[in-house]
Amino acid sequence: MENRTTTAQITGAMRRWGPPAFVTFAAMVTLASLTGGAAAKQQRPAATVEATAQRAAGEPIMAIVSISAQKVTFYDADGWIYRAPVSSGVKGRETPAGVFALVEKDKDHHSTMYDDAWMPNMQRITWNGIALHGGPLPGYAASHGCVRMPYDFAEKLFDRTRIGMRVIIAPNDAAPVDFTHPALFVPNAQAMAAAPARAEALAREAADAAKVADEAKKASAAATKEAALFTPASLRKLQQIKTRADAAVALADKTLTNAKTDQAKARAEDLKQKAVAKAAEATTQFEAAQGDAKPKLDAAAAAKDAAKAAEAKKTDTQKAATEAKLALEPVSVYISRATQKLYVRRNTHKPWADGGEVFDSSIEVPVTIRDPDKPIGTHIYTAMARTDAGLRWTEVTIDDGDNAKDALDRVTIPQDVLDRIAPTAVPRSSIIISDEPLSAETNYRTEFVAVLSNQPQGGFITRKPTRPMETDDMVASGEDDGFGFFSQRSWNPQTPTRYGYPQYGNPQAPTQYGTPYYGNPQAANPRRRGGQYYWQSQQDW
Repeated sequence: MENRTTTAQITGAMRRWGPPAFVTFAAMVTLASLTGGAAAKQQRPAATVEATAQRAAGEPIMAIVSISAQKVTFYDADGWIYRAPVSSGVKGRETPAGVFALVEKDKDHHSTMYDDAWMPNMQRITWNGIALHGGPLPGYAASHGCVRMPYDFAEKLFDRTRIGMRVIIAPNDAAPVDFTHPALFVPNAQAMAAAPARAEALAREAADAAKVADEAKKASAAATKEAALFTPASLRKLQQIKTRADAAVALADKTLTNAKTDQAKARAEDLKQKAVAKAAEATTQFEAAQGDAKPKLDAAAAAKDAAKAAEAKKTDTQKAATEAKLALEPVSVYISRATQKLYVRRNTHKPWADGGEVFDSSIEVPVTIRDPDKPIGTHIYTAMARTDAGLRWTEVTIDDGDNAKDALDRVTIPQDVLDRIAPTAVPRSSIIISDEPLSAETNYRTEFVAVLSNQPQGGFITRKPTRPMETDDMVASGEDDGFGFFSQRSWNPQTPTRYGYPQYGNPQAPTQYGTPYYGNPQAANPRRRGGQYYWQSQQDW
């Protein structure tokens, strides 16, 4: 209605002005449209054309989304392999910039938040609903926070990627560059060669220990049940029966002594004989129990100790087997200046009932960062391929601070951590150094989620958060696939602000862009399924 009114006013004015005015107005409109078009062309980057490298493509190792250029590029060990335009989140629902990894894939996903909208070939990077998927591309940012890709491009990529693939969302254009540094992991050839056989041997040892522990547990239960007959309470009961039987004999004697007639004496004699028999049986049972009690109780105690020792060995061997199996997987390390901690993640490939796979998070230690109050930036170092010397690495920087070399120079990784993960480091392993804490979206079904706090996060803010899983909330699956031990930490970074913005994940933080900051733990509902307690992840998107 407003546009129609404006048009009517302009038309009326032109009639009053006459033909010369109409010509002048037309020229002004033409000039304005040309000027506006030129300005739009200057503001908007040149459209990215879908492209495929002219060589055989390997398995994608990382994808880099450029918000400013509205494009995504996939890389294998030898460089870029696929490139396409994208459409990221609109203002107020911006796609968050940061470091992510694929956590789930769904070939035919439909949104439960946006009117059953079709999101084919969906590849999720957070459990609160940020993903890469096929969708319409108008030539500018138009989504509600996801990264839309061309439909055919998304379909082509879907079967080529795997859970855990690195996804980097950069504010500007970024690309991996070859990088070397003495702090990067250098695998040990002997350890690498021995790792598969070691993992198999420890898995067998863990299986044997589990079998022994199960048998010891059954033996302990049987011994305890048998010894229950000889507990102090049981002995007291037998003693009470004997005491009552002896009292019955004494009463029968008294009755016999007081009997006056032959008939009364006969009855009393019969009662006495029965009482004596019962007393003798009670005495025999009590004395036998007294003799057997100590050996039975001792046997039960020994069986209990044996079961306890077998269970401890089972725990130790399973832990060793898990560590050996994880050593065959790419290792990801996140070093946060905000928390002064180092976190290690490796995919167990253990499926979880609600989707995705479980990531091992058993290593979390303090880390030394020189000049801890000085910004360090956000840098992603990735092992791309094996070389004769070890591994070939690349580096991607997406946030200002130190350069990639200086950032690594400032960090001292604990030697015991290096001893555990470096000797068997394989391609796709990574080290991330950042000013940021881990996002509250990091949980037991993610690798790392870290968002840049100096960039808009509307795509996070407008979605229900995934409730951080407490250790007591999660019960490991009864199916033992060699990864029986994984821990869940509650990511709730209570860190100060950076660049004037509150850190993501703090429920006490003020609002930004007029919307409360992400971090409300009341937004998700706990539910029980299949005998396991878990917190329902929010997939309303």
